[in-house]
Amino acid sequence: MTSRIERLIQQLDDSSGPSYDARAELIGMGSDAIPAIVDGLPSLGDFGQLTAIEVFAEVGDPRCGPALIGLLNSDNPTVREWAAMALASLDVDGAVEPLRRAYRACLDRATPPDWTEPGGIRWALTELGARTPVVPPLTARLRATAADDAPGWPSAHFTEIINDLADHAQVILYSQFWRVNGGSTSRVTNPGPDWELDWTVPWEHLVEEARTWSLLEASEAPAGDTVFVAPTWIDRTDLYPER
Repeated sequence: MTSRIERLIQQLDDSSGPSYDARAELIGMGSDAIPAIVDGLPSLGDFGQLTAIEVFAEVGDPRCGPALIGLLNSDNPTVREWAAMALASLDVDGAVEPLRRAYRACLDRATPPDWTEPGGIRWALTELGARTPVVPPLTARLRATAADDAPGWPSAHFTEIINDLADHAQVILYSQFWRVNGGSTSRVTNPGPDWELDWTVPWEHLVEEARTWSLLEASEAPAGDTVFVAPTWIDRTDLYPER
């Protein structure tokens, strides 16, 4: 069994096809495979480590926690991001401080806060109860008008949400639009402006810059009773966390 598991682990690196089958078989083995995957992580490349993280997340064995924490120091930003999100999904004990260090490391590398790695780490910290997003009262009330399973806020309220967030010193990073038809949800492409924030300016300028771009996006946004908007925003403390 051990040699079989070891062969499967090495196949995790083969993106030409064997990786998918090896992943499925290792997941099927469950917790029996976890110690060997942990031991084999250093021998895997980035693709193999990402696939191993998927196995960890599916199996849900807490023994993979230290290995996931170790991957927060990977040279690959996607590996770091996936490891962070898996730590939260598995509710790994002791993950909060390593995640905070990983987030500060992102900022030290001048990684823009709207990139996926810092976004994934913020999500992980939020899921673990170590980060509380600021949700102004009006934004909270408008969210309450949607169904519990709605993917955001009714798009008709987008302009109100933008101004409410900016008035409470929140920086909107980007927004996604979704259409709900019956029991299905699909992404809606918004032909609005493609914009980037200047992270070198003071926070107050970032807030207003994000407001301006978001209002322009709102003017061109898809509308309708079945369309929902899901903005992503950060607080000043996300850009300047305590050391």
